[in-house]
Amino acid sequence: MQKKIKDPVLVVLQLTGGNDYLNTVIPYSNPDYYDNRPTLGIPEEQVIKLNPDIGLHPAMMPLKNLYDNGEMSIIHGIGFEKSTRSHFRAMDIWHTAEPEKVGTEGWLGNAIRQIDPKGSNPVTAVNVGHGLPRALVAPGVSVASVSDLSNYGMLTVIEQEKVRQNMLKRFEKMYAPSIKSNPVMEYLGKTGLDALKGADMLKDSPIKYSSSVEYGNFDLAKKLRDVSIIHTSNVGTRIFYVEHGGFDTHASQGKTHEKLWQEASSAIVDFWDDLKQHDAAENVIMFVFSEFGRRVKENGSGTDHGAAGVSFVFGPNVNGGISGEYPETKAELLREGDLNPNLDFRSSYSTLLENWLNINSNEILNGTFEKYNFIK
Repeated sequence: MQKKIKDPVLVVLQLTGGNDYLNTVIPYSNPDYYDNRPTLGIPEEQVIKLNPDIGLHPAMMPLKNLYDNGEMSIIHGIGFEKSTRSHFRAMDIWHTAEPEKVGTEGWLGNAIRQIDPKGSNPVTAVNVGHGLPRALVAPGVSVASVSDLSNYGMLTVIEQEKVRQNMLKRFEKMYAPSIKSNPVMEYLGKTGLDALKGADMLKDSPIKYSSSVEYGNFDLAKKLRDVSIIHTSNVGTRIFYVEHGGFDTHASQGKTHEKLWQEASSAIVDFWDDLKQHDAAENVIMFVFSEFGRRVKENGSGTDHGAAGVSFVFGPNVNGGISGEYPETKAELLREGDLNPNLDFRSSYSTLLENWLNINSNEILNGTFEKYNFIK
């Protein structure tokens, strides 16, 4: 009997605050690195060496096996022209794929619309965390936002089904009288009803889930565990979004950056171990990004906002290794002290949308962009 091919799933992990590229993927053979990082530079003997030129921060040791197994791809020098050092503007650009103007629709929101044009599944996309990232926002698109899966769907424990149905009807009447009278309220009403339907679909997921993988007791680990629970419950979620914060390391970067990557690395490895244990990894890819890198020269105890950054792609269907080239570090080739991006972030989006999710990227990205070979 032929095995059924599962729909491709994308997990997006946002490293909020501006991850320091140079101390994440370290050009340890380059003297410019140590000249600019007299305090924060990672000693060569501590670097997890990937080749004669670059290596990973020692806190990222758990990821080495994924890299060696060809399940981790490093995307060098990612960013956009005229890089802004503003967190808000840079993240807005990443979320909307609109570097030249202020965008109004999220790139993933538009992808969701293509994946599920009729909005038939209220959990086609799930944000695991508080609020709703702008990347997921688009008119007519509902996204389930789950801050705590164990409490999600509490409304569904109402014992009398009749009472529950009356509550839903009242909610619908309150917020969705008619599209002619109030389209905004109708949209809010539909979103609210979809959230309740999503709660119904997800409420039993933790009960059905079982795993021998012991995730760490910190926020990102809990979020990725929830992603695994939802994914393995087979409710049809195609896009997951997760954030890991605290990368704005202007001061005390050494210990802070180390801890952030210790958490990220162990949580990512546990997530993939969990999925593989459930035979649920083959149709999943994880994309990891941050809004920008940081300055080449340290400020004494930290680093300030920069430009070019690094992204990662994980999964069994990833062509492991390296995409692109490390940006030049020589002082005369920097732009106002920053690494120059040499890879448009929209190329990574185009590759994920077309080569993984199998949807047209032109309308989503407002153009055609070079695709890279980080997907099998």
